[in-house]
Parts: sequence; C-alpha cells; structure tokens
Amino acid sequence: MRSFPHHSSPAFPAASPVQRRPAHRIAACLAVAVAVMAGGIAQADQVEAAAGRIRLGNAADVSRTSWSGPAFTMNGSGGIVSASMTKAVDAIRGGTGSLDVVVLAASSPGSGSRTPECDAVMRLGGINSCTTWTLTKASDGNNAQANTDIRNAEFVYFAGGDQCKYAAWKSTALRASVQSVVAKGGGSGGGSAGHHINSSVVYNACQGSITSSEALANPYDSYATFTTGMFDWPHYGGTINDSHFVTRDRMGRIMAFVARALKDSLTSGGKAWGVGVEEGGSLFIDQNGLATLSGADAYVVLGDHQPEKAVSGQPLTFSNYKIWHLSPGRTFDFKNRPTCGYYLKSVTNGIADSNLYNGTPVTSC
Repeated sequence: MRSFPHHSSPAFPAASPVQRRPAHRIAACLAVAVAVMAGGIAQADQVEAAAGRIRLGNAADVSRTSWSGPAFTMNGSGGIVSASMTKAVDAIRGGTGSLDVVVLAASSPGSGSRTPECDAVMRLGGINSCTTWTLTKASDGNNAQANTDIRNAEFVYFAGGDQCKYAAWKSTALRASVQSVVAKGGGSGGGSAGHHINSSVVYNACQGSITSSEALANPYDSYATFTTGMFDWPHYGGTINDSHFVTRDRMGRIMAFVARALKDSLTSGGKAWGVGVEEGGSLFIDQNGLATLSGADAYVVLGDHQPEKAVSGQPLTFSNYKIWHLSPGRTFDFKNRPTCGYYLKSVTNGIADSNLYNGTPVTSC
C-alpha cells in the first residue's frame, strides 16, 4: 500500500541531531502553511475558517440502533489496507447493512486526490459514506459539525502526518466524540501518525522525530516525548505504537520507549508493550482483542521489568525484552496476552543485540 503524499512521514537524511531536528519541525510547519495558503481545502465545505469537509457517498447517515464492534485497524503506513479495513467494516456492521466512516487529517494533500483515504474506503463493500475532515488547528477539535459527523459515524480513521497535531486534540471535544464511536460498537484506527495516536501511550514527536540510535543513547532525549490519556481502547492497554517499523529501523527506539514507560509509570502492572507495524502492514483487532495481521510484518515488544539503567543523559541498559515477530496471517491475542513464543533481545550501555528483527522463539515457558 503506497503512502499518500500529504499523510506520509518524511524520510530524514543522515545528519546530526542539531542539523536534522530543527529542519524537521520547520519543514512540517512550512508544509502545513503552504497547504493552507495554496487553498488545499478549497473544494471542501467551509464550516469554519481552518476546517475543511469533503463527503463522498450518501448525504444522509445510516440510522441503526446497534452495532457489533468495536473493531480497530493499526497500520504501519498512512494508507488504508483493504484487507484489514474490510474485516473491521464487516465486524462492526455484523455482516449486514452499511456504515459511515470519518477520516481525520491535520493537513491537506500536496497533490492528487483531496480524499485519498476515503477514495480507498468507498471501494469497499458495506460503506454508506466517507467524510474527510481536515483540521489544521488544535481548536478545530471543537468544530461542531466535525464532532457531529464523528458521533454519527461508525468508524474513525486518523490519517498519517503529524501525531503531535492529533495529540493536541486531547483537550477538545473530538476526543470524547471518537470515544463515543467505539463505545457504541463502532471502531477507530489509523496509519503512521494515525497508528501512533491509537495506542494508550503516544509517542507524540512534538519536538521532532528521534532515531533508534539516539533513543538508545539517551532514553530521556528531549525529542522522546509522550502523551497519555488520549485513548485507551478495550484490551489494548499498556501499548506504545510505532510505524514504518523495519524500513526506518525503529526497533531500538521502541525498546527505549518501553523502558521509559516502565521507569516513568506511563503504563500499569509493571509491563509495557510496544507494537511496531511495518509499512503496508495492518493489524485488525476484533471486539475480543484478537489481532490478525495483513500486508507486512509486525512486532510486539514486551518489557516486564524495570530497566537496569534508564537515566537522563546516559545510554540505556535493559535485559531480555520479549519480542513476538508476526508475519501476515498471524494473530496476537491482546486480551489474553501470550506468555510464550517470543525471542529475547537486550540493550547494554546503549548498544542493542544484533539481528533485532529475528530470533529463535522460546518454547519452554
């Protein structure tokens, strides 16, 4: 599945943190400014000055008293993955009738279709409508029409882009509106940044993106920033999502994120679970917490003890992360999380074991 131009995260050139990080944030701000100034939302129904709305499909929402979810999709890159989205749609509608989808984005496409996610959604069965909302300001999370559309929908998909902008909606009405969709038996999901925002601990990247080597060298690097309390979906507690996982070599940084979550009590029960999904991969999670993987590989990384060393300004030491490597078609039970089938990897003084993405599964457990 290709990444759509306005929602995919940029690839960073090799550079020092001093060179790279300010450029990342400046580029992100310029991209938003250019999209707005260029009239990128001119086709949309103008509901409020900074908010754009484009609806595809039927003008009227589906009216139905009950739904059969919740269901979720967690995608490693920004685009819709048809296999997992179809599973989510069918689970929510119980195999009959149709439903309404809302796509949330913080920026408009730089080129091509103005509604790339909805274009893909409308090609699936069981869809009544798909509405794209482009909300460029934090305060747009209180947009009355956007919140009405969300509450009337049965699935909310967060596009790729910048999860820091999504985290800013935590203090707005949008958060409760999305929660209401899941509570009535609908669903939520997203890709890339949209994948990040759907975990219980969100790596928000508000200061810029951090690499694996940087995070392992200092798990308290100022660019390792988190948001908690945004969403806490059924059976998915204690999770930290990451995207573009193998392509951008993010195993090391999710190890650092897990260590931070444990050290700072961002999760409960003495455990933190990293969920890394590769580009083109997608986890469909049903109402019982059973995840089925489509498209490309995914990894679940468990830290179940305190790090041996996680101190600001010093390299990480953490022994025996438990890692499950999932290939397409494999399942992972988030409700009854497995206690076997993992392989072990460690980090010592900021240096991770070799071959982090493969290992011999432990079976005597």
